[in-house]
Parts: sequence; C-alpha cells; structure tokens
Amino acid sequence: MLKVSGINVYYGSIHAIKDVSFEVNKGEIVTLIGANGAGKSTILNTISGLLKSKTGSITFLDVPISGMVPHKIVARGLAQVPEGRRIFLKMTVQENLEMGAFTRKASEIDDSIENVYERFPRLKERRKQIAGTLSGGEQQMLAMGRALMSKPELLMLDEPSMGLAPLLVEQIFEIIKELNSAGTTILLVEQNAQMALSVADRGYVLETGKIVTSAKASTLLNDDAVKKAYLGG
Repeated sequence: MLKVSGINVYYGSIHAIKDVSFEVNKGEIVTLIGANGAGKSTILNTISGLLKSKTGSITFLDVPISGMVPHKIVARGLAQVPEGRRIFLKMTVQENLEMGAFTRKASEIDDSIENVYERFPRLKERRKQIAGTLSGGEQQMLAMGRALMSKPELLMLDEPSMGLAPLLVEQIFEIIKELNSAGTTILLVEQNAQMALSVADRGYVLETGKIVTSAKASTLLNDDAVKKAYLGG
C-alpha cells in the first residue's frame, strides 16, 4: 500500500533522515520506534507532503505522491493525526470533524460524522463543546475522529499516547486495534515502544535518522538490544 524508497530529508544543513526505505502492506499495523529526535515524525511529515525529500520516492496505492501537495494526498486516502493533536481549539467538536471532511462531498459528511460518533461516544456527548476545553484524551479522540472524516485507507498516527494517563493510553490503543480490524491500515509512530509493538504486525527501529532494525513486532519485543534500548528491559 505504501512504499518509501531511499528518502533523505534535511533541515537546513542538518541531515535528519538518511536513506530510509520501508513499506506498509494493506491491513497491517506497522510501527516506527526510536528515541526522541530519531526522525520518526519527520518521516510521517514527509509522507504526508509537509516536508520534501531531496532523493528517493514515496508511492501510495501504486501512485507516486512525492512532491504532491498535502490536501491531494489526503484526498487519495492517506490521513495523518499529528503529534500534539493540532485540533482547532476555538471550534466546537462538530466543527473540527467537519473540517476533517474538506476533501469530501457535502452529501457524505453527515453519515461520516455519525460513524465517528458511534466509534467515539464521548465526542457525541460533547459535540457542541469548544474543543480547547476537552481533556487530553478527548482531544486525542477528536484528532483521530477528524482524520477519519476523510475516510482514509491508511491512517498515520504520530505519538497518540503523548501526555495521557495510563488508562487513557490503553483506551487509545484499543481504538487503534478496532480501526485496524475494521479495515484501516495503520502506520504508527509511538514513544511507548512496548504498547506500539504489542498491537503492531511489524516494526522498524530508527536511530539518528536511519533504520537500524526491522522485524515482526513479536520478534522485536523479544530482542535483547531493543528491550534494553526502548523497553526498559
């Protein structure tokens, strides 16, 4: 479904992503793990068109998307939930969801909003509430719901557990598994490597902008070097 081949991304003179290649197959949950500053978010932002790679290629559903503007990438079925939620704080819950459907026909929006409310009942209870007054967990649900409004075939999640209490982290990861079971392919960037690998099919380990290890998630969970570096083992 997604193929990233030999991308190199720079911030000025800083070489942030170094010849990275990986793929995500339809129906999978694939996770990118690594320390802060390893380049995980930069990779997602490059895939979604927010950053540009100097080399290589990115294809989604066999269509090259390198250099494509972000809203056209979204319209093709690839959505991102950014790090830090990035919801529209002064808009209501409902208005945030409507913003997520900007690539869709108006006649399709109401059904999609109801689908999001079915998956996130708490958002339905707060549909008229200003988004900035929601709890951290509710804001994360809203960010995910907003991305789902574009009906993505591939959903990219950037640090969905950041700043959440352990119980809410478990809820968010249950939702991730449910979305995947319902047919959404997922590319997950997550600082909580233990949780990420527990739900993923495969994983890639990043260090200073390079992929240094890749394997089935179950294999990485039992890898001594991975455990020592990322799992507290």
